[in-house]
Amino acid sequence: MNYMEKYVLITGASSGLGKETALKLAQEGYKVFAGVRKIEDKNTVEKLSPNIRAVFIDVTNEESVKTAFEQIESETDRLFALINNAGIALAGPVEYIPVDILKKQFDVNVFGAIRTAQKALPLLKNSKSSKIINISSMSSYGIFPFISPYCASKRALDMFFNSLLIECKIDNLKVISVKPGVVKTPIWNKSLAECEKNLVQLCEEGKMKYKKEIDFLMANAKKNNDKGLEPLYIAGLISKILKSKNPKLSYNVGRDSVCAAIFSYFPQRFTNFLIKYGLKKRIKG
Repeated sequence: MNYMEKYVLITGASSGLGKETALKLAQEGYKVFAGVRKIEDKNTVEKLSPNIRAVFIDVTNEESVKTAFEQIESETDRLFALINNAGIALAGPVEYIPVDILKKQFDVNVFGAIRTAQKALPLLKNSKSSKIINISSMSSYGIFPFISPYCASKRALDMFFNSLLIECKIDNLKVISVKPGVVKTPIWNKSLAECEKNLVQLCEEGKMKYKKEIDFLMANAKKNNDKGLEPLYIAGLISKILKSKNPKLSYNVGRDSVCAAIFSYFPQRFTNFLIKYGLKKRIKG
């Protein structure tokens, strides 16, 4: 494998999983375009390795994505891989959650990934073999209450890109979904700050009705910031996928992700009962 010709674009590479993946691949010789949104993040990621070039890209902004690819195309006419890692996790009870919050969730996790992939496909076509790796989630199995926006966005991400795989007329293009369980990543702290801001928008009736559940879930999210899989473990898996000629279409990573996959085969009524019962027990405990 001639790594000197292996250009990879990673969105959401300023911290956490994206940053670890950028460093891992750069150390292995890949030329990495690391997607960032802030000048300080550009300086930080480019110091990690001479093989990393920061690219300013806001996946929710068409003009930003276009400008990012103009920079990429000024350096190469091909991409070996696109890693859609940029994402946010928003929460709230479906009964009261503002639709604008739902739109924001999908704009980043779904439309942003599609927007980026559409621009990347001509460059991916120019490689003898190419891959799109989506960082999905165990939440794509859709069994987690109060984070339904996040669950639905990850499910939609998988569905859209599976359709792309079937439809696309690029030979040797592989599309892979990586579904981690809980990962030690700043997404939890970032999401908590975002959720606290969004929950202010809930009507007083909604805040009172779901106060116990919301308080529990916020506290649990804070714990997730310090537990779970190390980002480097996921970065290692991505490295293996890039080297594989025939990777699987989907990877469950971590025991919690495997359990979520197993639960998805159970009758929905049974799964709903277990989740609702377990949530009540944990809140009371």
